Amino acid sequence: MQLRCVIVDDDVTFLDAARASLERDGLTVAGVASSSAEAVQIARELRPDVVLIDIRLGEESGLDLARWLARDEQSAALIMISTHSREDYADLIAESPALGFLPKVELSAAAIRHLLLSTGLPCTCSSSGMSDDGSLGRSRGLGPSGAGNRSATTARKEGDQ
Repeated sequence: MQLRCVIVDDDVTFLDAARASLERDGLTVAGVASSSAEAVQIARELRPDVVLIDIRLGEESGLDLARWLARDEQSAALIMISTHSREDYADLIAESPALGFLPKVELSAAAIRHLLLSTGLPCTCSSSGMSDDGSLGRSRGLGPSGAGNRSATTARKEGDQ
């Protein structure tokens, strides 16, 4: 079973390019959203394995969206993305429910899978990033210490910065 993701970004050009690139790499982009409200609706409907969230969603905060999705008990791994460097947001990402961070220039299916596997979370992921039962094989947002573990490693419905 392929890893399914949703991409949340306010830049439509980036959404199109990221979707094409990730799908070419073997990920299923189940949907895209350009606002927090759209992202919440799509995540609820599609139940993706991963949600890639731009830190700056125009006037909205991707970090606030990540907190909302985590409170909404979404089972998806939340990965923050940005054109900015990880150092610019390291403290904010560490305090968020996000699993980690990927610079947009490094965004790829391999980078997403690597981040999922390198977080230290219990994971029985295959090369596709999925466990034998089709799940990500991890508990939600808890690292080896039992605290939120967010690695600073560099992450529209089917059919930016």
